[in-house]
Amino acid sequence: MNRAAIFHEPDSRYCFAISNDTLVLRLRLAKEDKEAEIELVYGMKYNYHNHQKRIKMPFVGCDHLHAYYEICLPLEDVRLAYIFHIKYGEECFYYSEGGFFDSYDFDLGYQTYFQMPYINAIDVHRPVEWMSQGTFYQIFIDRFARGDFEKDDSYIDMDWFAKPTSRSFAGGDLAGVCQKLDYLEDLGITAIYLTPIFKSLSNHKYDISDYYAIDPQFGDQISLKNLIKEAHLRGIKVVLDAVFNHSSYLLPEFQDILKHGRKSKYYEWFMINGDFPTRKPLNYETFATVSEMPKWNTSNPEVQDYLLEIAAYWIREYQIDGWRLDVSDEISHDFWRRFRKIVKELNPDAVIIGENWHDAYPYLRGDQFDSIMNYAFSKAVLDYVSKDDFDSQVLIETLTNLRMRNTWQVNQMNLNLLDSHDTHRFLTQVNGDKDKLLLAVAILLAFEGSPCIYYGTEIAMSGGYDPDCRRGFDWEKAGVANPFWVTMRSLINSRKYEECLHKGNTRLLSKEGTFIIRRELGDTVVELRVNDSKQPQVLPQGEVLASHLLEQHDLMPKGFALLKYSKRKELTYENVN
Repeated sequence: MNRAAIFHEPDSRYCFAISNDTLVLRLRLAKEDKEAEIELVYGMKYNYHNHQKRIKMPFVGCDHLHAYYEICLPLEDVRLAYIFHIKYGEECFYYSEGGFFDSYDFDLGYQTYFQMPYINAIDVHRPVEWMSQGTFYQIFIDRFARGDFEKDDSYIDMDWFAKPTSRSFAGGDLAGVCQKLDYLEDLGITAIYLTPIFKSLSNHKYDISDYYAIDPQFGDQISLKNLIKEAHLRGIKVVLDAVFNHSSYLLPEFQDILKHGRKSKYYEWFMINGDFPTRKPLNYETFATVSEMPKWNTSNPEVQDYLLEIAAYWIREYQIDGWRLDVSDEISHDFWRRFRKIVKELNPDAVIIGENWHDAYPYLRGDQFDSIMNYAFSKAVLDYVSKDDFDSQVLIETLTNLRMRNTWQVNQMNLNLLDSHDTHRFLTQVNGDKDKLLLAVAILLAFEGSPCIYYGTEIAMSGGYDPDCRRGFDWEKAGVANPFWVTMRSLINSRKYEECLHKGNTRLLSKEGTFIIRRELGDTVVELRVNDSKQPQVLPQGEVLASHLLEQHDLMPKGFALLKYSKRKELTYENVN
């Protein structure tokens, strides 16, 4: 065996509590050793020397390098000691914190066993249950819908269907979003994520000059209250975008620094190299290299207090359902720990979603974020569907790697997406192939987590990189006369109403030209089956919840079917592993 690849770490993504008395334990081996037999040897740590239990750890999958074993372990006593017994062919040994042993002296186990000393209830990452029970919808407000035709619209400088520029305005607003809530409810949406709504010079509002004022282009506080009230009446959550990495240079506090320099009481609120901030040459830290967006000093307790009160205000006064955190990986961990405490004290079910594009494990241990925008998922699905020859094994390995990055709770809440206001439209990335877009959406909605649809995906909107990905929504294409929209609606509503897709255990399978995401809950199975071969594939019997390119019982190439059946029923592929 490749012992160098064997890995476990207590109190981590390899050992984490999912309740006050239940642990999930993982062990990593080399991929080529996936046929190994693993036993967990465990017991209460204070009598581990003379009383151990053994239980087999199931194999759960491989990524491109490693094999993973995982078990969910209920505990009568939460003071746990444990080691692993590994058998591969004739090779047999124990693995503990002390390394590898041909035999193990349990009398001296206290010196080398792995342990979870105690599960403290406050340390358990509690899932936000509604996150996995439906589908998010991201709205770039200026381009979604206009509802207020009495506002001052002198700022509008583009036709609704024109190709947008980085500085153009189309006129969408909060009233427009509110008027489309019935549409969103019918589509199957259960939560909306709005790009920033606060006062700003830009169309995107990521350069905020007043965190307590709604930009008049979008409406006012009454507009927001009405939107949230009407959304909640329809069972739709509302998540706002928090921009706490940087502000606008027009922010009054930064303007005070421009005027008074080091003498300003706000000088230490930003990071400036000189007596006064200057834009040429740039001598203060910013978002990227944008001089109009000075970066907050979130290590400063005064800045933390200022921003935390903003976060609390919108939850307390408007009952928003959470925050999406812009550029969240450039902000101090200390700030986010304080942020979580305040948010969860006000509303334990308010979700905290970080904009982290890479492995964000340090932020996802239950003390900072609930989840992230899962761009690694986006890339995995794009890599799969964009090729002419689909490789389901590569997709399975990539998705397994993503699942093993995080705890069960985070995987349940991760905001999985195909595209956003910061990327090319997915349809454009697959060269306008609507079959591939629908297939990608089906994978998104069948996989564990919290799926997010970028506005307009349901009508197959295209667009290149920012700002082209932010075009005006064509409402004439949204409805039953559009077959693409009809299929999207059936998929999204399947996610909304099938409990198995919210809570079911996940298996990723590949067999004879078919990629399968299998979700199991009790006796119920909901399975996404994708034909990634060049030939038609016969679809097993079951209730078809949604499908595309299905002709009678034959699934055509690039086709998929969301199939529901009972585990009690024998199917021809039941022995897939």
